[in-house]
Amino acid sequence: MTPRRAALLVPALAAALLAAPPSQAQPAADVEVTVNARAGLEAVGDAAIGVNHAIWDSQLGTPEVADLLRGAGIQAMRYPGGSYSDIYHWRDHTAPGGYVAPGTDFDTFMAGVRRAGGQAMVTANYGTGTPEEAAAWVRYANVEKGYGVKYWEIGNELYGNGHYGAEWEADEHPDKSPAGYANLVKEYALAMKVVDPGIQVGAVLTTPGEWPDGITAAGDAGPWNEVVLAVAGPHIDFVILHWYPAGGSGAATLARADHAPVMVRMAREQIARHAGKDLGIAFTELNTTYGRNTQPGALFAADAYASLLANGVFNVDWWNVHNGMGNVTTVAGHTDYDDFGLLSSGNCSADGTVCQPALNTPFAPYHALAMTSRLAEPGDQFVAAASSDPMVKVHATRKADGGLAVMLVNRDPENAKTVALDYAGYSPAASAEVLSHGNGDTAITTTTGASASVAVEPYSITTLLLRPTAEVTGPAAPARPTATATDRTATLTWPAAAPGVKYEIHRQSGAHTEQWGETTGTSFTVHNLTPSTRYMVNLIARDGAGKVSWASPPVEFTTATPATSTCAVRLTDVTNWGNGYVGNVDITNTGTRPVDSWTLAFDWPTGWQRVDSGWNATWTQTGATVRVANADGNRVIAPGETVTAGFVASYHGPNVPPRVFTLNGTHCTTR
Repeated sequence: MTPRRAALLVPALAAALLAAPPSQAQPAADVEVTVNARAGLEAVGDAAIGVNHAIWDSQLGTPEVADLLRGAGIQAMRYPGGSYSDIYHWRDHTAPGGYVAPGTDFDTFMAGVRRAGGQAMVTANYGTGTPEEAAAWVRYANVEKGYGVKYWEIGNELYGNGHYGAEWEADEHPDKSPAGYANLVKEYALAMKVVDPGIQVGAVLTTPGEWPDGITAAGDAGPWNEVVLAVAGPHIDFVILHWYPAGGSGAATLARADHAPVMVRMAREQIARHAGKDLGIAFTELNTTYGRNTQPGALFAADAYASLLANGVFNVDWWNVHNGMGNVTTVAGHTDYDDFGLLSSGNCSADGTVCQPALNTPFAPYHALAMTSRLAEPGDQFVAAASSDPMVKVHATRKADGGLAVMLVNRDPENAKTVALDYAGYSPAASAEVLSHGNGDTAITTTTGASASVAVEPYSITTLLLRPTAEVTGPAAPARPTATATDRTATLTWPAAAPGVKYEIHRQSGAHTEQWGETTGTSFTVHNLTPSTRYMVNLIARDGAGKVSWASPPVEFTTATPATSTCAVRLTDVTNWGNGYVGNVDITNTGTRPVDSWTLAFDWPTGWQRVDSGWNATWTQTGATVRVANADGNRVIAPGETVTAGFVASYHGPNVPPRVFTLNGTHCTTR
């Protein structure tokens, strides 16, 4: 085990330092962290932190494994395991073409789930099954056995059935298109809900920014997500995403966790646009491609789980409980077995020269999930938090019992950091329970320290569990508001939380909030907003005694494109291949005078998008800003005329379209 530095100052030493002369005072913090309890994010449900079980795993459902999962706070377990779902027949417990381990049938799985205190996420066989087979499984599980399985997926990664060229998923249906899948999903959902109307049914989507997202195959009306949501959206309750971000180093792997909020936002926008209703989002498979058993995998797991849950994902499942040894390497000073499992399979390399630890020994990501389960327990609410150092990620929750939890993920493999914490909307007691897991640690360490400052080791996860200085009760938290927006105004509405309260309207900006106003009513209109801009707002209720509620869940809205302008722009994705595309920008003069010489400017919303080349104009990119200057042949745009410039762009994350285009400094209408 790597030697541990002192995690924090004990109270007596802290007092001595405060009383010491300036020359002996505590050194300035390396990192400033702000936690704002007024800036409410999403609440944690009862299926948030999950794992995958597979029927080829002989340890599935054993008491030892169930107890380990309970100890890590695992809330959900997925069955029967990835692509095996599309060859598995539950009634006779067979998977033609695959290996089924003894003692892994559905009842054994459910016994393990119950012992672990969790719930099941079951994947019905789409690839070689039928709606009738799935409905019979629901009947057996919930009517005959009384298991109460709530969440049911329809198939696994069906976009891998060969329709886009790559084929790893079994699919015996003649129509392998997204429309073919979506139409059968309707039949599955109908048949299954006739048996138990209380279940929730999920359909497979492609993850924004991950292949084959954005690709339209020959004969399709659009990309997979657009078609599946339009056809099956009215009949399902949630969508299914999988995420295995590529990363050839620790830094690259950990940076991928930053994609999580953008991925969720894009998925939610696609759902709203094509399904026309709100649907839950579940990441039922998650892992990484580097440091799977060592600290990079653990840091990624903690950061990704917290980011996804804070942005409203109701379930995240690590792949897998057990998986087996791959290519053995040394990562961050420790042996990495390239094993997708949370727990060791106890096997050896083919030549017997390298063996894993004893069966069921936890790997580093297991401890990351255990740490995350202390941060995000059912009933907690994430709140906004920010760090001055991008190497130190921070996540925070307001606990259902009135406490506060703060998780710090130090992504720096070399340097310890001294972190100073500032709290808005919450007064913590001076001391805190501090949980930590460092590089190479085989357990989580618990100590007591200060709530205002903590030292975090290189490559570590640290969680502070805080109590308030005094127990404070206030009115009930308001419900999530709804918003309707124009280009410069937005009207927020909400149901009354309690009589006699005043509602404060807060706009979030990172970990800071700006109070837009207050009212005793149940609606509020804000003016002078910026067109084409995304806003996040939540409410706080204040009673006559001055006591305040928790923050409501947030509402996000984007103001409309300018209602009037002298220019209009349309950006189109002409041909997409999964990590790049050919696009066009159409620029229309909607004014009354000719435009003589022009430059169009826009910013990519992320740091992983760029223009590689272009034509019919001079294309340049500096940072995230793209400038498109006229060519000689299209220098003048007459009133009502449109000019088109083409480009090739690349991306290695969610491909978020730009929102704001300016022509010679004028904000254009976006079409």
